[in-house]
Amino acid sequence: MTPTIDFVSDVICPWCFIGLRRLEAALEAEGAASAPITFHPFQLDPSTPAEGADLRERLAGKFGGDPEPMFRTVEEAARESGIPLDFAKVRRTPNTLAAHTLITRAHDKGTQRALANALFEAYFLEGKDIGQRDVLVEIASGHGFARAEARDILEDRAALDLTRTEAHAMSTQGIRGVPFTILAGKLALSGAQPAAAFRDAFRRAQSA
Repeated sequence: MTPTIDFVSDVICPWCFIGLRRLEAALEAEGAASAPITFHPFQLDPSTPAEGADLRERLAGKFGGDPEPMFRTVEEAARESGIPLDFAKVRRTPNTLAAHTLITRAHDKGTQRALANALFEAYFLEGKDIGQRDVLVEIASGHGFARAEARDILEDRAALDLTRTEAHAMSTQGIRGVPFTILAGKLALSGAQPAAAFRDAFRRAQSA
């Protein structure tokens, strides 16, 4: 029996993108490439303004230094996982509340995983501002949403508030960083673990 897989992440977190690719590689190696993954929202910085901010200025203010060395470290790890990440293309840091709301609604359509991957790729590989409504509508329209439907969701304050509440709940439940993966509702892995670690955890969850 395939264990449940819950993946807590933020779509502007490069380690979440890397972690997802490693998890997918592990599932494929275990013959479970199509195993469903349920995505849950987490905001690295919920204080980011609705219009977003300059990525480098934001990181310099948060960590007190030039973020370029950090970018190079992440790029190297990403490329080892088959992701041609180039931070030269990534200029903005958006508020991800709207993107998470679409991912949440995609669960019932069966397109959560595809939409999450599309958002990661749009942001990290194409440098798109995934905080912009038109960008989100365009991406969602390729993953089970009519454009008008996606736009209505992004204008639904109750839906956005629900996402905000769920994202906050993740942090109050003890999750301090992402990605955070839970197998079979009880076996947790923090961070972008190597594919081998995901494979081992998946086997243990199957036999539990």
